[in-house]
Amino acid sequence: MSARCQTRCRTPKVSDAHGSAIRRGATAALLAAALALGGCERDVNPPLLGSLEWDRVAVTAELSEPVMRWAVAEGDRVEQGAVLLELDPRRQDARIAEARGTLMQAEGKLSELAHGATLETIDTARANLARARAAQVQAETDYTRTADLLKRELVTATAADQSLATRNQARAQTQANEAQLRELTRGTRPEQIDQAGAAVDAAKGALQSLELTRDRLTVRAPRAGRVDALPFHPGDQPPAGAELVSLLVGDAPYARVFVPAPRRAGLQPGDELEIRVEGVDTPFRAKLRSVRSEASFTPYYALTGDDASRLVYRAELVLEGPGAADLPAGLPVSAAAVGHASR
Repeated sequence: MSARCQTRCRTPKVSDAHGSAIRRGATAALLAAALALGGCERDVNPPLLGSLEWDRVAVTAELSEPVMRWAVAEGDRVEQGAVLLELDPRRQDARIAEARGTLMQAEGKLSELAHGATLETIDTARANLARARAAQVQAETDYTRTADLLKRELVTATAADQSLATRNQARAQTQANEAQLRELTRGTRPEQIDQAGAAVDAAKGALQSLELTRDRLTVRAPRAGRVDALPFHPGDQPPAGAELVSLLVGDAPYARVFVPAPRRAGLQPGDELEIRVEGVDTPFRAKLRSVRSEASFTPYYALTGDDASRLVYRAELVLEGPGAADLPAGLPVSAAAVGHASR
């Protein structure tokens, strides 16, 4: 028998159950050591991750009209009231011309009612009345003569009926002319003047609304800022309500980060943190502007370690210091206590 066999034979036998217990104990010891080592290396307050943002103002289209030209380019800084782009105004100009004509008609009607009829109009009405009365006298005479002839059976009943109808028409025409003359001489009723005045006010309001919309076809900056996006090019026809220009406004950008639930109670508005921006060597100081009271979804880049199963709260920190105003939106950032930002 060889030495190896002798040695193997002299080795005491160990039961399977006892061996499994030994292996489990060794594994537990290794896991404990690894956890202890990991605990020593893990940062108890890891940086808060997020992105750099600016306050945005969206300028939308009042009407669906083609873009005529750009007055600025993306990235330009503009002052409040500066022209950004122009939309085609020709269709709106036609609407304005129509509205001005309607207003002129309404004002003319109101003036006519307010001043009453002219002397020439009244004289014309009197002449028409005199003519109607003369025609009535003639019709009365003709009817009287025809009725007498009918009694003597010298005319037919049909002729007598026609003469009667002519007389009645003459009487009606005389009454209409008398009523028209009374209307002209008594003046306009107050209710008619009020209705005409209301029509003028409505026409003015419609014209002002069209002119205001026309002015907004020349798109101007509502605030000073930087042009971030011009989605539509000259020749495009954006729909009404579409975003024509996106402006980045404000004095400085802010970092939008996500705070894990265990650290939420330790942060209050006004706290100072240190912000590191991707691609910028120098860190920035920032003040915590706000922290949401309701939990947000956990973004993919905040899913690290135990935080993957915890709620997070969105927070905003305003950057301070030189150079902050020149940073673009969308850069990744990390926030930590002052002096402990990750490098």
